[in-house]
Amino acid sequence: MFDKMRLYLAGELPEDYHELRGKGMDGRACSYLRLEYEDVLSRVREGLSDEALIDWCLKNARPLNEVDILIWNDFMTKRGCYESDPAVTELLDKFKKESGFSDRDDIKTFFEYFEADEDREATRTD
Repeated sequence: MFDKMRLYLAGELPEDYHELRGKGMDGRACSYLRLEYEDVLSRVREGLSDEALIDWCLKNARPLNEVDILIWNDFMTKRGCYESDPAVTELLDKFKKESGFSDRDDIKTFFEYFEADEDREATRTD
């Protein structure tokens, strides 16, 4: 999220990301933490490092316990998964098609899509 914000502020965020800026996974992360996306963007604009941004987010977010973190991590690793989240299958398929990954049956979650789209090796942990 921080990297996308930096790209946006530099005018380098790809157009296909603009539609969901502050929504999608980034919006859900901010909502889960009870933070406003624009407040986080303001801290990125200040030039804070990732570590400083995480510290700021955790200090200004709702308190999280171990169960909150477990639930969030589990949700995010499955977001977009065909078997567990059919509501987003259409969006994931759209992104895969636009990126030339329609034939990639190994990409079943948005994390896997982002890894492939950003030229990192997609790995599954299940």
